[in-house]
Amino acid sequence: MCLLIRLVIKKLDRNWQACLHLSLPSEPGWRGGRGAGRAPAGGRQDGAAAVSARQQEMEKARPLWDNPVQFVFACISYAVGLGNVWRFPYLCQMYGGGGFLIPYFIMLIVEGMPLLYLELAVGQRMRQGSIGAWKIISPYLCGVGVASVVVSFFLSMYYNVINAWAFWYLFHSFQDPLPWATCPLNSNRTGYEEECEKTSSTQYFWYRQTLNISPSLETSGAVQWEQALCLTLAWLVVYLCILRGTESTGKVVYVTASLPYCVLIIYLIRGLTLHGAVNGLIYMFTPKLEQLSNPKAWISAATQIFFSLGLGFGSLIAFASYNEPSNNCERHAIIVSLINSATSIFASIVTFSIYGFKATFNYESCINRVILLLLNAFDLEEGSLTADNLNEMKDYLMAAHPQEYAQLLPQLKNCSLEAELDTAVQGTGLAFIVYSEAIKNMEVSQLYSVLYFVMLLMLGIGSMLGNTAAILTPLTDSKLIASRFPKEVISGVVCFVNCIIGLIFTMEAGNYWFDIFNDYAATLSLLLIVLVETIAVCYIYGLRRFEKDLHTMIGRKPNWYWKVMWAFASPLLIISLFIFYLTDYILTGTLQYQAWDATQVK
Repeated sequence: MCLLIRLVIKKLDRNWQACLHLSLPSEPGWRGGRGAGRAPAGGRQDGAAAVSARQQEMEKARPLWDNPVQFVFACISYAVGLGNVWRFPYLCQMYGGGGFLIPYFIMLIVEGMPLLYLELAVGQRMRQGSIGAWKIISPYLCGVGVASVVVSFFLSMYYNVINAWAFWYLFHSFQDPLPWATCPLNSNRTGYEEECEKTSSTQYFWYRQTLNISPSLETSGAVQWEQALCLTLAWLVVYLCILRGTESTGKVVYVTASLPYCVLIIYLIRGLTLHGAVNGLIYMFTPKLEQLSNPKAWISAATQIFFSLGLGFGSLIAFASYNEPSNNCERHAIIVSLINSATSIFASIVTFSIYGFKATFNYESCINRVILLLLNAFDLEEGSLTADNLNEMKDYLMAAHPQEYAQLLPQLKNCSLEAELDTAVQGTGLAFIVYSEAIKNMEVSQLYSVLYFVMLLMLGIGSMLGNTAAILTPLTDSKLIASRFPKEVISGVVCFVNCIIGLIFTMEAGNYWFDIFNDYAATLSLLLIVLVETIAVCYIYGLRRFEKDLHTMIGRKPNWYWKVMWAFASPLLIISLFIFYLTDYILTGTLQYQAWDATQVK
């Protein structure tokens, strides 16, 4: 009897300690309404103790980043991606140059930093991937996590093909001369390929030799085995990087986060020394303030901030779930968002210096062709025509030889530096055509080509680490899956399935599928996911309760700025974006994509 009483007392003591631990003000409850943070009473003591025990067991077993710096590097590697290099410069070009920075930084303050902080705090507090984290907040929100995983899966399917293209260009960068520097000879070896002559060598290498693109989506064509091999290599690299979770990813992110900056610095030094680079920088930093009245400028700024930080995919929640519970996620949210925006501006300076060089080179080449044409047509002395007196000489020749000049007029191009700078290119066109065009005209072009495509690979692989983490973390958190399969097998299956489906993008019509997925696969879905996330935290989980969680983690409650942004400003902004994109899709009617016409070479 005494032995039995001792056992009962020990059991009650353990339950009481667990209940006392759960009811402390600094440890608010995990489930339920706003009152869940109060001490459980009566029959709920055993359940609360079980929840606390399971939580402690999970925290002990969960892998962690080696240090906070490693976590920051992981977030930077994920957030700083290809969009910083090929999307932000395009938006600056389209919406007022330096004037675009005004709506961009306003959106960073209103939308970017608050939502990034929210996702990092949720992941760090709940210590789960996207599915588990939202299920802890409310069982009815499990679908939010599932939606994030599905969107990340869609993104992974097509995003890694960019790395495949980067591998393809990297392998060809060791040739001298570069294969896109000149047009290839035709089959008779009597001249150049007709399609290449009508366009440019860089466009021909991209559309014909890389993609072997079909005329439309309906003509899907066969899988291009070279691209399929490059895609397989890209997925193999990703698999090796995520093989052991944070243990392997944590080492890789030091390279994928820092190496692009080294390459950008090299390109900045080289770009500023290029002839015509100043023209590009003047074009970028000259503000066109009239664009501030254009609603699309503000919408584009908000969209760029939203997608550049990678909100809604579940990657940030997954990364933060491997943090120490006391990690200062507020400071890290500010650091990551500022570094991401600073990188966009830095990459734009590099891009516009090279863009200015390319535009100046094309403008001067156009002028030289016109001068040569006029010299030969009118038998003028060499040196009598220069770029400075070209317009005056054209007026003189038109007055002195009207008939001959009229016959020659269709061949005389109107050369304009402003028109060259106004040519807006984004996406793959900027990454694989415009940059290649500039690189081929540089000295030691092979070296700069290798550096550039290595940088693209680091940016792409860094983003893929985040995308795959968003898929794998909820799977490895699941006891049903994790108890039956090791982490290496789960990672391998995810990579293999993505690689097999991704072969669609290596077909002759694959680039069209890429554009469709890139334009329509995630935009509305992510806006809806993040909207539900903010509403769930502020109005279902409870903002006061969330404040207490943050006080527990970082030692202080969030100030009024964070609370106003979370509760009002950010949700209203997301709703506005959602309505705009939904209306735009409805007004557009049939969704469209751009196809390459080989006959018109455009």
